[in-house]
Amino acid sequence: MNQPSSFHSVKSMKKFKLFILVGITLAFYSCGQESQSDKKNPTADSVYAIIGKVTGQDSGMIFLSHRQTGLTDSTRLDHGFFKFSGKADTVEFARIILNGQTKGFFLENGKISMLVKKDSLPFAQITGTKTQEEYNYFEGQYLKSVNDRSEQLEKFYRAAVQAKNQKTVDSLEIIYDSLDQVQKNLVIEFVKSHPGSVLSAFELYTNFSYNPRYSQLDSVYSLLDSTAKASYYGRQLNQILQTAKLTAVGQPAPEFSCADPDGKPLALSSFKGKYVLLDFWASWCGPCRRQNPAVVIAFHKFHPKGFEIFGVSLDDTREDWLKAIKKDGLNWPQASDLLGWKCAPAALYGVKGIPMNYLIDPNGIIVAKGLFGQDLDKKLAELLPG
Repeated sequence: MNQPSSFHSVKSMKKFKLFILVGITLAFYSCGQESQSDKKNPTADSVYAIIGKVTGQDSGMIFLSHRQTGLTDSTRLDHGFFKFSGKADTVEFARIILNGQTKGFFLENGKISMLVKKDSLPFAQITGTKTQEEYNYFEGQYLKSVNDRSEQLEKFYRAAVQAKNQKTVDSLEIIYDSLDQVQKNLVIEFVKSHPGSVLSAFELYTNFSYNPRYSQLDSVYSLLDSTAKASYYGRQLNQILQTAKLTAVGQPAPEFSCADPDGKPLALSSFKGKYVLLDFWASWCGPCRRQNPAVVIAFHKFHPKGFEIFGVSLDDTREDWLKAIKKDGLNWPQASDLLGWKCAPAALYGVKGIPMNYLIDPNGIIVAKGLFGQDLDKKLAELLPG
């Protein structure tokens, strides 16, 4: 993205390059001129009040998306001014939406001020509550240089993908991975000095939930104090930690069954006796589709040696799913419950982003996870030589 997202720029590039974050889809509904939350009129010490001004735009609808509940509130601009109010039972990372642009911020009880320029919502100034002020400080003092660098990389990466310049894409991914580690280290530094902050739990959840390594995740989770662990993001992090323990390398792959394109149940255990790549993907996932050619090459190279692939799609439309299978040449067993992000096998494995995969040995033990491109080829060559 050319503009900073509600998450940090490195996270934006990760999302573009490797996976789609859960919950990024927004459900809108219009509440008319008056915000539904404005009708509650609760007492000041137990509510939030968002007071905002959009310069350069007098009218139009503005939305407040509550990502934890999936609800979206709305109101109209009145000479550029807008207001939302209500009660926050917990601190949440919400989004304000205007003219198709979004801006993330921390919503909690208290007064929140927003200053927005027309068509520049991602650069809005949001101040007021404790967690939001911490977020502003973290973004400005810890991550500014990382964000600036990642924005540059993102532009080059998009251009390379557009030009199908794989050599440049590969080199940029190496640089990106290095920058991503820098960001993780900065997050850990912040958490160590703010163990009780909701922001600390949020940053750990945001930076360490994709393809988590149990030992690493357990180590950073232990940095939080009881208050942060009890927060929404602390609880989410603990849930991911428990799932990561069950799906760690060396653990038996959790069994499941899912319907194939003919509607017949296909069980993971049916692949026992062979190396199988459990591959989570979707037709709508750009990074998955760009990864598929490398998976196809690996399949044809190692299938004669006893390698199988079990594709599990997070699609919700049968037609799109089957069309992508045919177009990408995914000539191996496929299954989907067509429930999108509510996909049961994905939930069982704690999948928070796709593409994601697990390499399982003939005895049903997970031997590797998150293998992409050359890493997949190298691992299979190690396990299936000759």
